[in-house]
Amino acid sequence: MQAVTSTSSRIDAKRRAVLDPRKRQFAKSEWIDPDYEHRLNFYQTPPTKDISLEDFEEWAIARLKVLSELEACSFRNRTTEETSEYMRPVLEKWLRLDSNKSRSGELNAQRKKDHYSHWTLRLAFAGTGELRQRFAKLETQLFKLRLQSDYDDEKRDFIKGLKMSWEMVGSEEKATLLKDLKVATGFSQSRGDEEAWFKVDWESVPDLVSQRQVLLKRGKAYVHVREQLTMVQNAFTHSLDYGLELAARFLPRMDEDNRLAPILHHLSQSFVAPEANYSESNSLGDLAKVTAGDIDGMSKHFPLCMQNLHRELRKNSHLKHFGRLQYTLFLKGIGLSLQECQIFWRKAFKLIADDKFNSEYLYNIRHSYGDVGGDANKRGRGYTPFSCQKLLTEALPGPGQSHGCPYRSYTPDNLMTLLQAVGVNDRELLRGVKEDVGRQRYHIACNRVFEAAHKVELKK
Repeated sequence: MQAVTSTSSRIDAKRRAVLDPRKRQFAKSEWIDPDYEHRLNFYQTPPTKDISLEDFEEWAIARLKVLSELEACSFRNRTTEETSEYMRPVLEKWLRLDSNKSRSGELNAQRKKDHYSHWTLRLAFAGTGELRQRFAKLETQLFKLRLQSDYDDEKRDFIKGLKMSWEMVGSEEKATLLKDLKVATGFSQSRGDEEAWFKVDWESVPDLVSQRQVLLKRGKAYVHVREQLTMVQNAFTHSLDYGLELAARFLPRMDEDNRLAPILHHLSQSFVAPEANYSESNSLGDLAKVTAGDIDGMSKHFPLCMQNLHRELRKNSHLKHFGRLQYTLFLKGIGLSLQECQIFWRKAFKLIADDKFNSEYLYNIRHSYGDVGGDANKRGRGYTPFSCQKLLTEALPGPGQSHGCPYRSYTPDNLMTLLQAVGVNDRELLRGVKEDVGRQRYHIACNRVFEAAHKVELKK
């Protein structure tokens, strides 16, 4: 079969520019900001306007902090009311969204930040099924929190603008099924004739079906109007799940972008373990002077990784290099001065002669504090304490080494033995830790143990 060749002239690729580059900056932008009519957003349309890389990263980090706090509320078993109260100042600080009634001049900027930060994190957490599921769960909780706090009229206008697949039950059908509708939805007899019901596919409201709060008939679920918000939340979750699947398919292309790929990777790693920031003003040195003699008594309050290092140090009177570095920086972070730190390590290494200690170990301690080394190390006052993120992403410790995160490096049985050795004996708590470790949520397991051991102090 002979191919048909077009005789129409083609434009040379070099001459296809439709706009003089010198006039491009004065041209009307092809992509414009969407009109953020409502405070709430289903995030169905990706943003298209250019923003700076600084905003791209900073807005995403702000949203990540909100989601991390929201997840912490869940693991602390806070009620809906307690979560709402706790999250109010967090949202005010990191991701404020004013209502239309506020007449704030920052409405568009706030909603733009919310829109862009969601899509940035959507790309960052689309890499694995576990991250997608976790992100969708937290975004749904955030959407639910905002939906419940929104004004009724603004909430109603937002819902009216959604293209939902529900159908109002007509008067004739309602009259026929009224008795069954009352029984199924548990609504009172007195107002049954005055109320409305929606009709949707039963797959759209699985939680209501499982709670037996709907009438099922011919593949349809008859839902009372009071459950409209639940239907909106379910629709948000379904839309987000589908969007995350699409983002996962698109993700390999992002690896070619040298600007965005490192940022997205860093955000996803921060979601695995939030990164800690340190400065001298954050240390306990401003509150109380910590001495070398205090460390034994304080060690029972340390996180498990540091308790493990302290136990090994007292057991063997020695720690290998990375264990010493990790523990030294932690002691520095809690306010132990350089002089007291030198005293602590000298007493701890009691089996080693002074000459060997001074020649092989003392310099590293001073270097960690910025007392020696290059100008950059001195100006920066040494190293900062290792964050959970660093401990979880570094290579696993080898034989004879004790550094790193025990929740990650220990086998489940050895981890349970270690926890019991430091006084954690609650079976329910140990079961929760084992479940978290199995899902590789090491920092959540650590928080669970730390909060259980210090619940009295945390309540204060």
